[in-house]
Amino acid sequence: MNEAELTGRVRTHITDLAEPRCALHAHVVAPFLSMRRAAAADGFELAPWSSFRDFSRQLTIWNGKFSGERPMLDAESRPIEARSLSDSARIDTILLWSALPGASRHHWGTDVDLVDARAIAPEYRVQLTPQEFAPGGPFARLAGWLEAHAARFGFFRPYRGVMSGVAPEPWHFSFAPTAENARRNLSPAVLHAALTAAPLLGKEHVLARLEELHARFVAAIDWP
Repeated sequence: MNEAELTGRVRTHITDLAEPRCALHAHVVAPFLSMRRAAAADGFELAPWSSFRDFSRQLTIWNGKFSGERPMLDAESRPIEARSLSDSARIDTILLWSALPGASRHHWGTDVDLVDARAIAPEYRVQLTPQEFAPGGPFARLAGWLEAHAARFGFFRPYRGVMSGVAPEPWHFSFAPTAENARRNLSPAVLHAALTAAPLLGKEHVLARLEELHARFVAAIDWP
């Protein structure tokens, strides 16, 4: 991937699928569909809740949370008021659950947020919270299946709350062979170049801390 692809500013590396409807890196399509067929054989309808996400979309999410217009959660998934925090604290809190624009693994098309469409009751609104994947949650069985089988298809969970600064995300799976190359190439310098001209709220504080934030939230992951 080139720098524009790494930071989600173009989608030349992305293939759009009609069924299931999602957008993935061209090298991820076949292994993902293989995993989906295996899940179906065991009674799951593996549905990508989120796949490729571009820079502009990530910027909207970031600015909405920084301004307090979008909900922001603490490490325990409890709502927290953005305006009660300093700019630096807002940055740390947002990064628990949402990446910096240009730094999201979803930019690469290698990462998907997965749910079991068969387990979604009528009128149920999926939240993508750890509780949904814990025992008693609607996606607990899927979490167990993915834990047992995802690695066979090259997928792993990069955010388990061990090494990474990102909170545990049991729904987030990454295709290791392609994602690891992207992670190594997304340097602080590449990220700085993508952010410099962007209308990013809190940009002065982000750029001042970029080396630290990159180390905690981009470079550090939970290895398979």
